[in-house]
Amino acid sequence: MLGLLRSVWEEPRPPGAPVRVWRDWALVGVLLPTAVLEGVLRPDVPWRMLSVVLAVGLVPPLLWRRTRPLATIAVTTGASALATLLTTGQPPGLYTMAYLILLPYALFRWGSGRQTVIGAAIIFAKVVLSLATGDTSLTDSVALTAVLFAAMALGGAFRYRAGARMRELDQVKLLERERLARDLHDTVAHHVSAIAIRAQAGLATAPSHPDAATDALRVIETEASRTLAEMRTIVRALRRDEPAELAPGPRVTDLEELASGARGGPSVDVRIAGDLGDLAPPVAAALYRLAQESVTNARRHARHATRIEVRVAADDTSVRLRVSDDGDTTLVRPNASPGYGLIGMIERAGLLGGTCEAGPDPERGWTVTAVLPRTGG
Repeated sequence: MLGLLRSVWEEPRPPGAPVRVWRDWALVGVLLPTAVLEGVLRPDVPWRMLSVVLAVGLVPPLLWRRTRPLATIAVTTGASALATLLTTGQPPGLYTMAYLILLPYALFRWGSGRQTVIGAAIIFAKVVLSLATGDTSLTDSVALTAVLFAAMALGGAFRYRAGARMRELDQVKLLERERLARDLHDTVAHHVSAIAIRAQAGLATAPSHPDAATDALRVIETEASRTLAEMRTIVRALRRDEPAELAPGPRVTDLEELASGARGGPSVDVRIAGDLGDLAPPVAAALYRLAQESVTNARRHARHATRIEVRVAADDTSVRLRVSDDGDTTLVRPNASPGYGLIGMIERAGLLGGTCEAGPDPERGWTVTAVLPRTGG
């Protein structure tokens, strides 16, 4: 139990809290005149002037409810408690002040562990104070407590859901980086073997043919430079210490297998244009993986599709991949929002300095487009 309490207390704030968005300004713009109108038109408002000032004055802190959740709770709760202590009889307030329920939600959604504990203590201390002073009945206090618990639970649920989603996305990116590292392993091993062979040949021929040794050194220099560049890509891609499986990486020529390997479902037509002979091995492997994932998604999700086209075009600086199908876009696909497969594709392209986009085609079907630099970034 002590460990659980300590973990809750040390829980960090979720990343990516929005500072202020247009909806916040719209909310403030609606609440301010609403509070004034209620204060003017409602005949049974207790402590009319104080109620309007309190309702209007506590609206601006809503703009900081995500970035300063504990501070907004302390300010609004303290102001409400002070107004209650300064008045007698029915406490001041307007129905419009129901917007304060957004604050405990924001506290549990965006606050750190210690902020949520302290903020919840402040909130329920105010409820107990109102009950003790007789400003609220027991029934009202129980109902208010239930509403507060519901808002806090909702904030915590959204926080947990966002955290789980982020962990899943990180796992997908990590797996894609490991796949890229496995694709690169075979090429790097080839370069190192070539360096070793040329070095041995240079040593063997140096006594009788000095020029041959010089040629060997030039080859070693070239191979070493290429190996260093690809090793840098591996270091950038690999993100954990588990050993990668040693398997030959795919090549651009393997794209033809996507067409020959199709069994049932829509046919796959692969066409390659341009010189792909000197592509960097990481780029060649990425092209195959991106095309393979795109074809798999199209065969799995494209409704009423009869054909899948894979087009690869290369120029002097980059290579472009386009995978499209003729499926029915009027039916919503399961991966219409960025799914894990698409996230992995974007991650792989980004690691190589390229881009990858996917979406419905204006005419018909779904299209995936990737552009990669020939040298792999």
